[in-house]
Amino acid sequence: MALMITDECINCDVCEPECPNDAIYMGEEIYEIDPHKCTECVGHFDEPQCVQICPVACIPVNPAHVETRETLWQKFERLTAQKAEREKAKEAGPAVPPPAS
Repeated sequence: MALMITDECINCDVCEPECPNDAIYMGEEIYEIDPHKCTECVGHFDEPQCVQICPVACIPVNPAHVETRETLWQKFERLTAQKAEREKAKEAGPAVPPPAS
């Protein structure tokens, strides 16, 4: 299950840097969690780091995104592979076109 941030959020900024998947971002009024990136820290930590650090306990499970631990693990693997591909492409640098004849 992905997590969500409720409107009790006080925008204290402590959760965003703790997310290993960069799933937390500033929304229009409060922080939000991208359910496509949230793995509840499966693959990184035993507990969701945002939940552990939130001073107002405003990060429950998102009932609209129910996922099993296995599904969260698969999401972690997919996100990790995508990140590795981006880093590899970044290291390779921009493609250089062949010289004009």
